Amino acid sequence: MFVDQVKVYVKAGDGGNGLASFRREKYVPFGGPSGGDGGNGADVVFEVDEGLSTLMDFRYQRHFKAKHGENGMSKGQHGKNSDPMVLKVPAGTTIKDDETGEILADLTEHQQQAVICKGGRGGRGNIRFATAKNPAPEIAENGEPGIERDIVIELKVMADVGLVGFPSVGKSTLLSVVSAARPKIADYHFTTLQPNLGMVETEDQRSFVMADLPGLIEGAHSGVGLGHQFLRHIERTRLIVHVIDMASTEGRDPYEDFLTINEELRQFDERLLDRPQIIVANKMDIPEAEEQLAFFKEQLTEDYPVLPISAVTRNGLRELVFMIADQLDAIPKFTTPVEEAPERIVYKHQAEEIPFVINRADDGAYVLSGRRLEKLFKMTDLTRDESIQRFSRQMRAMGIDEALRERGAKDGDTVRIMKYEFEFIE
Repeated sequence: MFVDQVKVYVKAGDGGNGLASFRREKYVPFGGPSGGDGGNGADVVFEVDEGLSTLMDFRYQRHFKAKHGENGMSKGQHGKNSDPMVLKVPAGTTIKDDETGEILADLTEHQQQAVICKGGRGGRGNIRFATAKNPAPEIAENGEPGIERDIVIELKVMADVGLVGFPSVGKSTLLSVVSAARPKIADYHFTTLQPNLGMVETEDQRSFVMADLPGLIEGAHSGVGLGHQFLRHIERTRLIVHVIDMASTEGRDPYEDFLTINEELRQFDERLLDRPQIIVANKMDIPEAEEQLAFFKEQLTEDYPVLPISAVTRNGLRELVFMIADQLDAIPKFTTPVEEAPERIVYKHQAEEIPFVINRADDGAYVLSGRRLEKLFKMTDLTRDESIQRFSRQMRAMGIDEALRERGAKDGDTVRIMKYEFEFIE
């Protein structure tokens, strides 16, 4: 089964917890702190595997959680860092953040990697908190939480040539006779339900990859038919081969077909019309096709090459293959991907992150939230008084105490952070 778009949840590993411990050795009465740092959590990494051609592996597993870092140990030993979780994807994969729509990675080359979620750093052990005033601290940090997000993974086939045109104009037949591909061929619309790839080789040992894309119809850019689902695959092709039923076997006008398909390409992405295009006049073995071809050329205003062929009788296929190979020789092999940003660096204003937000719950409790505050809270070891006191000082430094007073908090009121409740004390 061909899968080209899927939504998954990924979470990097949390950092390991730091340890609060002390040296207890004979003849060392003041051994001091010896708790080591926790190890870093595993990153979630996507890597291109050229042996894959579909996102099928993500169809049945939609949640991926990387390993946590190892906790710190006594004698100052650092916990082990976790190895990255590497997820394999085919070439041509784009990864977007589902919430913001931001493009996180565009993977096009074999073994190319991208870190999508960064693992949390390990928490510090009490060795790190020793000072002249507090030589024996009982403070240790929990590991930093790993980044988690919902992402959308899209595959855009990596083909040199894309066959476009209305349903049943002969695209699948053309691909089957010029390559070893064996797409399903039948005399009804939308026989092709997924892109089919075929390797085409010329007599002079030049080769290229051709993709038969599912038939487009009017309104494809807005989701009509199968076009909206597969138009994205045209974006990576270097050359568009526009196949037209020149015999009008279904009663449509060839020139109107040409205009309609090009308009759908323009509506999807205007830059597609800047790609080189070859018009293939198919079904020339039918008597009415010659007259239609002459009329088509009279109406054509664009400077596109028009090549008459018959995919059934194989007339004109040799000339077509050589024309495509010649065109590809003149087009750069690695064109700039549609998603790639310009080379100049653009600095955008980003609003400063709000460190905390105060809301009032139905039961009267003051609810604190905010990414920075919640991160500090998760890294606090609530089993040790010194760690709790340190977290209280951090909240005071952030201005939370004063903000609570301004909201009307009084001595004894309940303050809630995530699932935990505290008592506000003046």
